[in-house]
Amino acid sequence: MKPLDVLGVRVELPTNQPIVLLRERDGSRHLPIWIGAAEATAIAYAQQGVTPPRPLTHDLLVNVVSALGHTIERVRIDRLDGGVFYATLVLSGGVEIDSRSSDAIALAIRVGAEVVAPEALLESAGITIAEEAEDEVERFKEFLDHVSPEDFEQPPTREV
Repeated sequence: MKPLDVLGVRVELPTNQPIVLLRERDGSRHLPIWIGAAEATAIAYAQQGVTPPRPLTHDLLVNVVSALGHTIERVRIDRLDGGVFYATLVLSGGVEIDSRSSDAIALAIRVGAEVVAPEALLESAGITIAEEAEDEVERFKEFLDHVSPEDFEQPPTREV
């Protein structure tokens, strides 16, 4: 298993689809995962250290896991199947729970759990960013420093 760093979320243009970008800790491959707006907000909140007045869904799940006497030790991004990433929450005591990758990443950030993926997944779905593109990664990091979770909210729909 290869450890991954969560670089953050961004909006992919022109579709305005949020993605979370992971990077191989000891390498140059990146793993982009398309996610929903709510999950993008949850990840951005956690990365920015936002503490809501009442627990949001991911905070609630962390509290439930803790109240049941467990900790989230690791998040494993297991595979890509039909364009969908599958993940597993690895809890203390060897308990494993199937999860959407975006939810698993949001939880990992909240508790400081390691995010990992198998070499085969990085080989098949990872992308290598050329050295010239490292500037873009730096701009992305700067973007993350200035983005707010509200930037990922969907505009309200109107009934016609």
